[in-house]
Amino acid sequence: MSKRTSKTSATTPAGAALRFTKVNAIFLSAGVASVAAGYALLARGSTVAAPLLLVLGYAVLVPIGIIK
Repeated sequence: MSKRTSKTSATTPAGAALRFTKVNAIFLSAGVASVAAGYALLARGSTVAAPLLLVLGYAVLVPIGIIK
């Protein structure tokens, strides 16, 4: 029987590492602000703007802030 060798490396490639830059901080801050404003509007009874801000924050801005 032959030995199986693993092709995965213990270290991550240089391009795969996530780096936190100023752009990431801006997108994450905008995402947190959007979520906070969405919950504030939701507490006041808004049924249109609050969900839009929450979706914008959670589904768009925070992921971009993490990935970009």
